[in-house]
Amino acid sequence: MSYKFLFQKPKGTPQTQAIAGREAEMIQGRSGGFAFDAGIWRMLRRCLLIGTAQSTYYAGKHELSADFIDTVQKCVAEDADRVASEILYASDGRAVNNSAPILALVLLSMGDSQAAKRNFMEIFPQVVRTGSHFYEWMNYTKSMRGFGKVIRESGKAWLSNPDTKALAYQLLKYQQRQGFSHRDALRLFHVKPETDDQQALYQWVVKGWDELPSQIPSDALAQIWWYEWLKRNPDKTHEAIAKGKLTHEMAAPIGQMDVRAWQLLFNEMPIGALLRNLGSLTELGVLTAKNKDNLKHVANVLNNRDRLKKGRIHPIDVLKALKTYQSGGALGRSQKTWQPIPRIVDILETALEMSFDAIAPTGATFLHAIDVSGSMAYYTVSSIGLTCCEIAATMALATVKAETNYAIRGFATDFRDLGITKKDSFTSAMQKASSQNFGGTDASVAYDWAIKNKFYADVFCFWTDSESWAGRRHPSEALAEYRRKVNANAKAIYVTLAPYKLSLVDPKDPNSWDMGGFDPAMPRAIQMVAMGEV
Repeated sequence: MSYKFLFQKPKGTPQTQAIAGREAEMIQGRSGGFAFDAGIWRMLRRCLLIGTAQSTYYAGKHELSADFIDTVQKCVAEDADRVASEILYASDGRAVNNSAPILALVLLSMGDSQAAKRNFMEIFPQVVRTGSHFYEWMNYTKSMRGFGKVIRESGKAWLSNPDTKALAYQLLKYQQRQGFSHRDALRLFHVKPETDDQQALYQWVVKGWDELPSQIPSDALAQIWWYEWLKRNPDKTHEAIAKGKLTHEMAAPIGQMDVRAWQLLFNEMPIGALLRNLGSLTELGVLTAKNKDNLKHVANVLNNRDRLKKGRIHPIDVLKALKTYQSGGALGRSQKTWQPIPRIVDILETALEMSFDAIAPTGATFLHAIDVSGSMAYYTVSSIGLTCCEIAATMALATVKAETNYAIRGFATDFRDLGITKKDSFTSAMQKASSQNFGGTDASVAYDWAIKNKFYADVFCFWTDSESWAGRRHPSEALAEYRRKVNANAKAIYVTLAPYKLSLVDPKDPNSWDMGGFDPAMPRAIQMVAMGEV
């Protein structure tokens, strides 16, 4: 894996504020405090990895989305090739979800240069991978730019996938989303079949099958045949699932669903669907404490690094599943309730650790400073209310799991002992951080504490929204004092967990790094800094 996207230094902007008796490039944040300008490329990366769909303490989602759109447009005008690389990086399982990369893809298509159009068409199939992605792309395109020549060519190519079996799977699984159906798409993009299988597939999309063929037309259309067969024979749901390899999206709306039907679906359920349906499967009785075989299957799927990576399972996906499952149905959109099975919780804890890039001990001493100020509780990144503070605690804990020398504390207007050690579960770490999630924001208190207590740290690692406004001095000043008094070679990493254009890193400091987003590669990247590999 390439980590180059994580280590690029922010560039300065016109000088607006004096620090430590010299001029430094700074801007004023929404909180009123001053920070360095992270620049449009750092901002682009943060927005792609984090998204802008949720409001933060300091900005509404519409304001954040407007900032994102403005940033992408400026970046496209400056370097369309680089924008395409950033979109691909984020879309490949590193963004919280694929919505921000899809939106950026639409904005790339709106660029004036030929490079922008070319890059859009080249990366389109790598970003728009599923029927759900396709509908979301169509929705953004309709609202932002319309369906011109480049858009029509890309949409037509996606719907003309020569792998008709794979295309049929997507068209059957996602029959409509975002106010569009596949019939709408076929007509909009004037798609014409190139094979007999495509002809039959498109005919099914547009007209359906009034009569079921007596035999399966081809292997490419087998799932569709079994779906249509199930519509006519709902009492034979088990046979249709087993022989037709139907997913729950295909079978559940039309079949007679009982425990046996869900067991059959469970046996073949993709890893992402399994994560999302653990609660439902428990409520239905497929997952029980007594059914050791099913629990073993869950562990075999979720506690497998290769499967997590291949399925593009982001740590936040696992964290959402963990929090939702533990709630017993109190969180999330499901109307079902269940009694959580402790073994499933353990499996999810392990899966969460494994979803980050593999790390090995470095021997360095880390001081992790988690922003527990009030703004970190306000900002949520999912429909279940997963707070920025909880994510910060999770990522800090993931980073120290392999380490021996470390401390994890929290900062607001003071530097607090959160009581978190690597022996904590992710659940307990989130609870401990959240219980002290209040107060103003002053990142310099971490350095003040380390100076006062002569705490020797090789690396300071801050998990924050970077809106440090309280206190008597800027964190970069406090870091300079720490280096004078305790460790001249101390390094500092600021992981910004909100889509803001702020950085606490002095761009003139070669031993400070600004990283952004909930990237699964973050713990490994932090270790690379500690080991001097960047």
